[in-house]
Amino acid sequence: MAAESDKERYLSDFRRFRAHRLQEPAEAKWMAPIRDAAIARFAEIGFPSSREEEWRYTNVARLIAVPFRQAFEVSDREAPLPEAEHFASSDAIRLVFVNGRFLPGASRLAPRPSGLEVLSLAELLAAGGERLERHLARHAKFDRNGFTALSTAFLEDGAFVSIADGEVIGAPIELVFLASAAKGEVVSHPRILITCGQGSQATVVESYASLHGGSTLTNAVAEVALAEGARLRHVRIAKEGASASQVATTQVVQGRDSRYQSLAIVLDQAFLRHNLGVRCDAEGAECTLDGLYVAGGRGFVDNHTEIDHAAPHTASRELYKGVLGGHAKAVFNGKVIVRPDAQKTDAQQTNKNLLLSDHAEIDTKPELQISADDVKCSHGAAIGQLDQDALFYLKSRGIGDAKGRRLLVYAFANEMIQRLAEPTIGARLEEAVVARLDELAAEAS
Repeated sequence: MAAESDKERYLSDFRRFRAHRLQEPAEAKWMAPIRDAAIARFAEIGFPSSREEEWRYTNVARLIAVPFRQAFEVSDREAPLPEAEHFASSDAIRLVFVNGRFLPGASRLAPRPSGLEVLSLAELLAAGGERLERHLARHAKFDRNGFTALSTAFLEDGAFVSIADGEVIGAPIELVFLASAAKGEVVSHPRILITCGQGSQATVVESYASLHGGSTLTNAVAEVALAEGARLRHVRIAKEGASASQVATTQVVQGRDSRYQSLAIVLDQAFLRHNLGVRCDAEGAECTLDGLYVAGGRGFVDNHTEIDHAAPHTASRELYKGVLGGHAKAVFNGKVIVRPDAQKTDAQQTNKNLLLSDHAEIDTKPELQISADDVKCSHGAAIGQLDQDALFYLKSRGIGDAKGRRLLVYAFANEMIQRLAEPTIGARLEEAVVARLDELAAEAS
């Protein structure tokens, strides 16, 4: 009954939101039926529960029971112009959002090359949104996920990044999403659409942080489309704090000979569930999914990934590492699907976890679903604690227990830290990761 009442609260919120959108004079006409279909589907399926296999280890009851205020009911004037934490280099093109709404005064939109567009989705939707219609709400399906259905129903603003054919963007594009509880507990539904033209190259840094210590829920959805030969490096950082929760979906579709590289980092979240799906839709498509999640206290992190090899001669590499302390809990579910026609697929998947306390917990489930016979696929998972012999060895060399723990934790995570050592991302992200690892290692001493 409680779940039903929570669902009814969101349905009531949507009725007010729909009336709010009807007041917009130039609302994109094609969005209304999509919103209506999404909320109708949400009314059917509601929120996911632990009775569903995909959500078996993830209980969202504590999230949906909070009477969050919808972000559309929070006036733009209530949001301050923040000096947001930036992880990309200083010359990055930067879009800043508070509770899902674009803040031009806090953003940096110039200079930018002529082949790059970075715009607010609200601006494009107000102008009719014809350029969005092909991709927006087309890749992140809402038929099985109530949170994605809500994101689509409440779709109002977010980031649009479009890279023209053949364009090589040297500086990173940074999308900063800030959650603000200045006016009470709030839920926002930020949206991202990234389209990469033929032969284009770019780096996008997507980050999440909080402005205040209050309770917030970020329900984020990103859709990424890569045309033939496109290359995209996509860095995602979640660092919203101990009072912030996030449910996110990232859906990627790849064209022929395209390259998608994802680096997903979770540093400080009360609750996070990230569904990352990649579809290798044409021959020669390759993807690399890397992840590092760090959790302490009673933090919860759930990474669900799905790589769908839908065409022959495609390849994927996946490595996720977790460091858990205190009473933290994590979930990793990595699924690799090889379709019947996807011969010559080459897929490797690994998940490794380091537990710094006897109370930390990880549920890991790597999966292979192979329907082709000429493939090369492997997967594996490992869970362990700090090596006591290694700690003793360090002590025998005059290195104290606390410092020794920090060294071993750093050594475990170093493989992922090396992924950060790229000038376009900048040193601040690496510093934030190392500081968080040191903090967790010190707590375990």
